Amino acid sequence: MNEPARRPTALLVMEEERRADVYPREVLAEIEGLVHLQGPPLTRQRLDEDPDVLREVDVLLTGWGAPVLDAAFLSHAPRLQAVLVAAGSVRHLTTPAFWARGIPIVSAAAANAVPVAEFTLAQVLLGLKQVHRITREVASSRRFPHNPQVPGAYRSRVGLLGLGHIGRLVASHLGRFDIEILATDPIASPDTARRAGVRLVGIEELFATSHVVSLHAPLLPETRGTIGARLLNSLGPGATLINTARGALVDETAAAAVLRARPDLTAVLDVTHPEPPAHDSPLFTLPNVVLTPHLGGALGAERHRLGELVLDELRRFIHDQPLQHAIDPARAASLA
Repeated sequence: MNEPARRPTALLVMEEERRADVYPREVLAEIEGLVHLQGPPLTRQRLDEDPDVLREVDVLLTGWGAPVLDAAFLSHAPRLQAVLVAAGSVRHLTTPAFWARGIPIVSAAAANAVPVAEFTLAQVLLGLKQVHRITREVASSRRFPHNPQVPGAYRSRVGLLGLGHIGRLVASHLGRFDIEILATDPIASPDTARRAGVRLVGIEELFATSHVVSLHAPLLPETRGTIGARLLNSLGPGATLINTARGALVDETAAAAVLRARPDLTAVLDVTHPEPPAHDSPLFTLPNVVLTPHLGGALGAERHRLGELVLDELRRFIHDQPLQHAIDPARAASLA
């Protein structure tokens, strides 16, 4: 392993609330053994008050609450050589001025994908047993159904909308069960689908034939409001929709109307738009909507994975090794 010529200078900038979870003491101690930290951690607001602290910074370490990497920021950071983000999407941070500098940026999306995929797996299995629907019916009728008919996890069908980090990890988890996995992703190659163990289909077939549909697509102009009345009405009896991606993928007005008319359906919404929903939103009162407040994403100790990923990438950077989680500028705009 090549030893670095000098210890680079790094600055940690992110919100205080989640910093100790993302960069726990043991991770910070290892970071301090690799780089010279430019003062104590800052928030984006504190950095805005004194941007000159960036003058000697080679590496920006960040996470939730990261600064926007625009021309003004970059003008204060002439030595910046890498940005390591202990969070998922970097789309809202990056600008043309940043990409023009050719600075590598790392995302911890792969680490954040782990708890989201685990949460999704749990909801898929509950959906295949139609647990939420039967629970509603038991509470309403105060009796247990005789021999309820549910797909179960045997030769049933699960549809994934999107084969990014999370979609592929969900597919990997589901591959342990005796079910068929379908996927819709316009940019996924047949080879990607084959390696993920899924069969690529159109979105109409995905919704019309899956017992559970789980959303893992990025929010782009062309995907906003994609899930509307037509697709939701095509779901089979007792089907479950799971959204752990972006709330605005779903036309919530249309979804509420369909769910009101189709009490057999269940929507598990870990994300909404806006978030949380408006106080008078029917999503709060529809019995077949399960609302959870972003429980799928990394929480508490689960966030340690993100800081550990950044630490691993920092080691690679200072030893001039290829970064494993750098974002390709050509694909950055299509990521969630």
